[in-house]
Amino acid sequence: MRRKAIVSACLMAMAIIADAQTYTLRKCLETGLENNYSLRIVRNEEQIARNNATLANAGYLPTVDLNAGYKGAVSSSDSKVRSTGEIQEVRNSLDHTLNAGIGLNWTIFDGFKISTNYKQLKEMERMGETATRIAIEDFMAGLAAEYYNFLHQRLRLANYYYAVKLSKERLRIVEERYNIGNFSRLDYQQAKVDFNADSAKYMKQQEVVLTSRIALNEMMAIDQVYTPIETEEKDIETNALLNFTDLWNSTLASNANLLLAEQNSRLSQLDYKKVISRNYPYVKLNAGYDFTYNKYDTNSYLRRSNWGGSAGITIGFNLWDGNRRREKRNARIEIENAKLQRNQLELALKADLGNLWQAYQNNLQLLALEKHNVVTARENHEIAKERYMLGDLSGFEMREAQKSLLDAEERLLSVEYDTKICEISLMQLSGNIKELLK
Repeated sequence: MRRKAIVSACLMAMAIIADAQTYTLRKCLETGLENNYSLRIVRNEEQIARNNATLANAGYLPTVDLNAGYKGAVSSSDSKVRSTGEIQEVRNSLDHTLNAGIGLNWTIFDGFKISTNYKQLKEMERMGETATRIAIEDFMAGLAAEYYNFLHQRLRLANYYYAVKLSKERLRIVEERYNIGNFSRLDYQQAKVDFNADSAKYMKQQEVVLTSRIALNEMMAIDQVYTPIETEEKDIETNALLNFTDLWNSTLASNANLLLAEQNSRLSQLDYKKVISRNYPYVKLNAGYDFTYNKYDTNSYLRRSNWGGSAGITIGFNLWDGNRRREKRNARIEIENAKLQRNQLELALKADLGNLWQAYQNNLQLLALEKHNVVTARENHEIAKERYMLGDLSGFEMREAQKSLLDAEERLLSVEYDTKICEISLMQLSGNIKELLK
C-alpha cells in the first residue's frame, strides 16, 4: 500500500527513529496503567477508603485505655491540742500518691447507628473502587486518543513528505526545461515557491509529531519524555460493526459514572438511617481495674494500697436535641436529590450517546466517500502528470492536481481519526473501554 511505503520512507528520513521503540496500543496502555502518576495517586486514595472500612472505625469495637499518674504534695501545719494547749508543728511533710488503671468503654447499642456507619464505610470503599475505575477509563480513553493522534500526525507527516517529493520532482523538470528554454522564469520561480511552501509544511508537521510523541511518553510516565517511539500500526483501522442498542444497554449496565451516582444514592439513604437511629435508646458498657498507692510522712498510716475492679452499664435515651426534625427533613431532600442527579446523568448519557452515534455514523459514510475521492484524485494526478511531462499542462494546473490529491488524502486521514475518536468515546461511555487491552 502506497501510504505504508510513504510512512516508512518518511520515518527513515528522521535520524532519531533508528533508536525508536515500537509500541502497540495495548503496550502503551499497559505501560501507562502501571506507571502513570495520577493513576497511582488514585489507587492510593482507594486504598485509604479500603483501610477506613473496618469494624473499629465504625464503632463496633470497644476502646481500652491505660493510665497512670503520680502526685507528690509538700505541706506544713501547726496543730493545737485542745486538752493541753500544746502546739504541734509539722514542717515540709511529703506525701506520695501513685495510681494506675485500665478502663474499657464499649457502646453495645446505639440505635443502629454503628451498623449504619459500617455500611457507609463499605459503600465508600466501593465508591473508591468506582472512582479508580472512572480514572482508569478516562486515562485509557485519553491515552488511546493520543496514540491515534500520534499515528494521525505521522501519517500527515508522510503526506507532507510525499508532497515535498512531488514538488522537488516538478522543480527538477522545470529547472531542466528552463535551462533549455522550454519554460519561462515565471514557471521556474513558481515551482520554487511551491517546493519551499511544501517543505515548510513538512518542517512544521515534524514539530506537531514531536509534541504528540512527548505527550504520549508523558502519559505513559516515561522519564525520558523525548524518547523516540514508533507505532506498530501503520494505518488507523476503524470498527464499523458497533450497534446502538447494544451500546445503550451496556451503558445502563456498566457505565462507571452511573454506578457512582447509584452509590451516592445509597449513601444518602444511609445518612437518613443515621438520623433515624437517634430515635432509639443507647446502651454503653464500661469496666476497669485500678491500683492506688499512698505514702505519708505524718499520717497515722505509713503507707496504704488500694486495688480492685469495677463494671457498669449505662442505658439512655435522647429525648430532644432541637435538630433531629431538621436533619431528618434535609436527609430526605438529599435522597431525592441523589435520585434526581442519577436520572439527570442517565438522560445526559443518552444524549451523549445519541450525539456520538450520529457523528460515528456520519463519519463512516464520509469515510467511504473520501476513500473513493482519494482513488479519483490519484487517477487525476497521474493523468495530469503525464500531460505535464508532454507539455500539454501548465505548472499551475499541475499544482492544482497535486493539491487536490493531497487535500483528498488529508481529508481521508481526518475522517479516519475522527471516526476512531468517536469509536473510543462510545466504548468509554458504554463501559467497554477495557476491550482496548484485548
